Amino acid sequence: MNQKAFLEFVNPIKDKIYRLSLRLLVSKDAAEDATQEVMIRLWKMKDKLKDYKSPQALAMTITKNYCFDQLKAKKNNNLRIVHTNYEDGKKSSLQKEIEAKDELLKVQEIIKNLSDQEQLLIQLRDIEQLEYDEMEEITKMNQTAIRVALSRARKKIRKEILKKHNYGIA
Repeated sequence: MNQKAFLEFVNPIKDKIYRLSLRLLVSKDAAEDATQEVMIRLWKMKDKLKDYKSPQALAMTITKNYCFDQLKAKKNNNLRIVHTNYEDGKKSSLQKEIEAKDELLKVQEIIKNLSDQEQLLIQLRDIEQLEYDEMEEITKMNQTAIRVALSRARKKIRKEILKKHNYGIA
């Protein structure tokens, strides 16, 4: 694989790599470093990429593993998994924008309190919109387990949102 072919392969997925890194490492600098490191690792194995069924899933797996290694290395003292990838659309008024940001902060807090596995699955499926077979390759979980874990994570999120809005759900 030459440089041009490699760039054509990496350009569509580098944003996904960055978002997953940012999701796991929180710090933009750490996420940029992780993205660069993953790109270097992919470049080193550029001739083997065609042998993989889903090179994108490989890239995401490398990203996940690298980020988890970084979290372990820092003993997770100052890094927490936080989701900051949601973008608000253009708001018609300042009030709507404030309400949306407040709601986003609440959801981020809820997601932050999920287990690492649940956070990863929410990131891969609901944010990155990966297919279950790609998630299976990345997480090494079978699809049924992924679906069950995702369902449970979404129920926890739903329950906490309803609780925060005082809808009488305990």
